[in-house]
Order: sequence, then C-alpha cells, then structure tokens
Amino acid sequence: MLTVDFSRFPLAPGDRVLDLGCGAGRHAFECYRRGARVVALDQNGEEIREVAKWFAAMKEAGEAPAGATATAMEGDALALPFPDESFDVVIISEVMEHIPDDKGVLAEMVRVLKPGGRIAITVPRYGPEKVCWTLSDAYHEVEGGHIRIYKADELLAKIREAGLRPYGTHHAHALHSPYWWLKCAFGVDNDKALPVRAYHKLLVWDIMKKPLATRVAERALNPVIGKSFVAYATKPHLPRAEADAT
Repeated sequence: MLTVDFSRFPLAPGDRVLDLGCGAGRHAFECYRRGARVVALDQNGEEIREVAKWFAAMKEAGEAPAGATATAMEGDALALPFPDESFDVVIISEVMEHIPDDKGVLAEMVRVLKPGGRIAITVPRYGPEKVCWTLSDAYHEVEGGHIRIYKADELLAKIREAGLRPYGTHHAHALHSPYWWLKCAFGVDNDKALPVRAYHKLLVWDIMKKPLATRVAERALNPVIGKSFVAYATKPHLPRAEADAT
C-alpha cells in the first residue's frame, strides 16, 4: 500500500533514493522495482533487518531491473550518515509526526538532496487524525507515538522555510480513516471487537484484490477523509537567496 503517488513523483532508473524512516520498506521496495539505487534507513534495527531480507529476496526473484541496488541501514534522521547532495530523491512517509525536531529533519533532508532533486513528505491529515486523538488518548500517548497533528498549510510553510519549493499535494487512504476511528473507539489494542475485525477484513480484501468499486470509492473520498496528506517539493538549483531574487 503506497502513500506516495509515483505518477506525480517521477522516478528514473538509476536515481539515488533515500527512504528515510522506511519502516517495513513499502516505498523502498517500489523504488527498487523501478530501477533506483535505494537506501532504506530507519532507527529500528529489527525492521531494517527485515527490509534487508526482502531486498535480498527481490534480487533473487529478479524483481529489480539491472543496475538497481538496495541497501538497508540503521541511522538517525537528525544526523544522516551521508555527504551533502548525495540523493536525487528523498521520501519520508508517516515519520515527521513522531519527531520533536521536525525542522531539524527537514534541514538534514535538504542537505543530502541534490539541487533539482525531489522530495515526498507524507503525514497524517489533520481532520481524520484529530478524530483519532479525540476518541483515544492511547492512540498517541505512547512511547514513539504521534506528538503533533499537522495542518496542510503549516507543513507547507515548514517545507518552504527549509528552502524547498512545493509543487503538488493530495490526500490518500480514505478507506483507512474509518478503520482507525473504530480502533480508537473500541480500544487501539482491541483487535477482537467485531466492527474492527470486519473492517480489517475489508481492507485486506481491498489491498489484495484491488476491486474497481473500492478504488473508485477511495478516489472520491480522499479529498474528504483521506488519512494521509502528501506533499511534493523540489530543491532549487540556486541558493535560496539567489532563487528568491530571481
């Protein structure tokens, strides 16, 4: 299940991609399939080991084209272990809402991104996320949990302040919002509640089968209750002061 829309976020074979806070690796895997040279980085060592196993399995199965490479590594988003201007593309999906120093993370991403490079940032959308926070303290008051809810204009302002130029936005995963509302209403750790189990089966069926009916429904509902807000931006070729002057 991808949050980044690669039809709006073009990726060329050979692009060097950083998937920052990669988690289980869903975007890193897609970039690898598209022929990129991928680095998947996360502070969770257990998840990184699983991502590395999947990269190896994909290579063995021939899922990645010739020239594509993939590396999984542990690292700190506030102190990335890469030289300046190392990557053509940076993706950070559902991560910034967890990090107190989000401006520091943005600064590090800008540092390692090449001039002219592209960045995709996804965070939980304000409205659906606010419902979750209202229904359940346990949803966000956990170690490593969500510490803020972004409004779209707030996130875009931070992206601009970091020296990036936003060029597009959209919402994603509308069908997932009701699932999390149910989880929050019945208890975030209560997977046995009938409405939660039933809706989970629906989501699994949708992900596996991709029926036309749910695809159409999600596209129609995304502007209203899409669970994620997605922003795309580029790094100017000129230093920010020169770019502003021109």
